[in-house]
Amino acid sequence: MYDFTGRSVVITGGTGILCRAMAKALVGCGANVAILARSQEKGEALLADIEGPGRAIIVQGDVLQADTLQGAVKTVLEEFGRIDGLINGAGGNSPEATTRPDLTFFNLPEAALRYVFDLNMLGTILPCQIFGRQMAEQGEGVILNVSSMSAMRPLTRVIGYSAAKAGINNFTQWLAVHLAQQYSPRLRVNAIAPGFFLTEQNRSLLTDPPTGELTARGQSIIAHTPMGRFGDPEDLLGAVLWLMSPASEFVTGIVVPVDGGFSAFGGV
Repeated sequence: MYDFTGRSVVITGGTGILCRAMAKALVGCGANVAILARSQEKGEALLADIEGPGRAIIVQGDVLQADTLQGAVKTVLEEFGRIDGLINGAGGNSPEATTRPDLTFFNLPEAALRYVFDLNMLGTILPCQIFGRQMAEQGEGVILNVSSMSAMRPLTRVIGYSAAKAGINNFTQWLAVHLAQQYSPRLRVNAIAPGFFLTEQNRSLLTDPPTGELTARGQSIIAHTPMGRFGDPEDLLGAVLWLMSPASEFVTGIVVPVDGGFSAFGGV
């Protein structure tokens, strides 16, 4: 069930730490993977680190620019012939959309909030429209969105990011029903909700760069994670491969926490 030979998967946000691990795992299971990247050069640097029976290519595109996504569809079809899966990994936060002592909720810039909402919500919806249309025409395919633990338990300070990821959960359920009812029951849409993983975006927030020690926020997270550690990118792969494979062919419209128990812990 985990043999992806002959199947083609598009990954947005593939240059990030978490989606890079997903790409490597899928190629290792035989998939053809198209990694969407705004920078062709930055994307090409990843290919040397990806090997296996499958094949990986870099496709230039921006999740917020529909015309580049249309071009990406054409490229993927020319290279692989079909699109069997989409992983929407593009997303993130902005420091200017995060409260801090010198930036209160009442002063958060509109532009920063719009950027975070657009990147996470619209940056998921547009690829679903454009790559999803191809799968709908085929009558089968799998979409995996990337939510966050902050969608389920709103975290302090990151108002825009938490609200946008909550929208991802709702959209995942909506799209799962819509595609199955209107197009084909062989079209599935699910999401994963990672807990706390150290990435380039949050490393300085959770650890002190000079010493590597946990910040107060990092300590609080570990204290509320029963497994007592941050996640490793490889910790996501079991859920990803399951949801992208025929092993989950009767599963659609769910959001799977991969969080070390964070969502189960009441704090006492």
